[in-house]
Amino acid sequence: MKPLLILMCIVVMTSCRTTSRPGLFSKKTPHEIYSNKINEAGLQSTALGRSWFNAAALAVAQPISVVKPYKETGYFSGGTPSATGLKFSATRGEKLRIFISKKPSTGFKLYLDLWHQDTTRISSPELVASTDTTGLAIEHEVEKSGNYILRLQPELLQDCEYTIEISAVASLAYPIRASGKNHIQSYWGADRDAGARRHEGVDIFASRRTPVVAAADGRVTRVNENNLGGKVVWMRPENKDYTLYYAHLDTQLVKDGQKVKTGDTLGLMGNTGNARTTPPHLHFGVYTYGGAIDPLPFVNPDYPVADEIKANVSEVGKRLRTSDKTNILRGLPGAKSAQIGQLPKNTLLNVDAATGEYFRVNLPNGQKGFINRGSTGKIAILEKLVLKKDRSLYTLPDTLAPVKRRLPGGASVVQLAEFRDFDFVEVQNEIQGWILK
Repeated sequence: MKPLLILMCIVVMTSCRTTSRPGLFSKKTPHEIYSNKINEAGLQSTALGRSWFNAAALAVAQPISVVKPYKETGYFSGGTPSATGLKFSATRGEKLRIFISKKPSTGFKLYLDLWHQDTTRISSPELVASTDTTGLAIEHEVEKSGNYILRLQPELLQDCEYTIEISAVASLAYPIRASGKNHIQSYWGADRDAGARRHEGVDIFASRRTPVVAAADGRVTRVNENNLGGKVVWMRPENKDYTLYYAHLDTQLVKDGQKVKTGDTLGLMGNTGNARTTPPHLHFGVYTYGGAIDPLPFVNPDYPVADEIKANVSEVGKRLRTSDKTNILRGLPGAKSAQIGQLPKNTLLNVDAATGEYFRVNLPNGQKGFINRGSTGKIAILEKLVLKKDRSLYTLPDTLAPVKRRLPGGASVVQLAEFRDFDFVEVQNEIQGWILK
C-alpha cells in the first residue's frame, strides 16, 4: 500500500476518536493516538515514519530556549517530517496559557504536548498537559517551578503555518476588592526588623476597611489574632496543598470551617498587629508543608504580554541570507540577549519562525538561533560563475554529504549565498546545492 493511501486510512481512523490526557493521564494523548495509528498502518518502519518519530523525540531532547511571554509564527513543510520544541521557565503559582492557531484551519491536526523538566536533578521530563488543534489552547497551573518544554508537531505530509503564544497569568484571584489594578508595594524577601527576618509574603495597600476577599473557592481553616499579623484569616483552596494567609485585618467576617467562593469577603483591611505604625494594608502569604513560598506569582495582576510580530511572516519557511558585514546570531530574541555567533555577509539562513523583531533560524550546519530582521535580505543572484574544474554539488555544505550532481569544469552556475567554505548555487535554473569555493 502506498504511503499516501495509508495516511488516508490514518485520517479516517483518527477522526473517529478524539481524547486528551486528564489529570492522572489514564487516557492516551492525541499525539499518542496518532502515533499508534502510524504504527498500525505499518509506517513506523518507513523512512517517512521514522523521520516523524525522530523529529518528535528531538524536539523534546533539544528544544529551543525562549522567554515567556513569547509569540511566534512558524511553518512546517509537509515534505519533511518535523517538530518544534520550545523551552521556557515557569514559577509555581503561575497559570500558563498557550494559544495556537494554524493555516489551513481545517483538514488536519497540530499536536501540542507540555512537559515539566526538573532543574534540580537529572530526570526525564514529565508530561503535564496535551491537546491538539481541536482544543486550540492549553491552560496549566504551575505546581512545580522549573523549565517547561512545549512540543508542536503536525500530522504527516501536512504543510502548516502556525502562530503560538505562550503567556502566564495569576492562578488565584486578586485578594482585595478595590479600584485600580496593582496595589502591591512590598515584596517577598524584603528585610524586616532591621534584617532579623525576611518578608514572607506581599503587602497590598488600599484604604482602611477595603474588602479582603477569597482568592479561590475553599474553606476557612482558622480565624484568630497574633502579635505579628494582628487579626488574621487562614483559608485552604479546594484540592490544593497550600494555605492562604490574610493578615492585619481591621475586621474578620468569617468563622472557622466556613466554605467560601472566589470573591467572598473574608474581612476588611486594617493595620492590626505589628502594622500599627503603617498605612492599612493586607499582608498576603502562601504556606505549604515546607513553609512559606513567594505569593506574587499566584496573584500578580501585571504579567506582561508578548510583543507583536514585526518580522515579515511571509519569509517564514523560506531561505534568506545575511545582509550586513557582520551579523549577530543570538540565543534569544532581543538586543540584550547573549551572542552565540557572528555571521559574515551572505550567509544562508533557513527561516523557521518569526517573533517580534527577529527571525528564528537554523544554519546549514544545523545551528539554531535568532537574528534581527534588519540583518537579513532575500536570496538573489550574487555572481555568475564558470567553474574552472570539476565540482561536486552537495546537498549540504559538507564534503561528506550526499552528492546531487557532478558538475564538469566550464559549467555555469549562479551563486546565491554562502556558508563557510562553500557557495550555495543554482544550476540551469532548476537545481540548487553546495560547491566548495
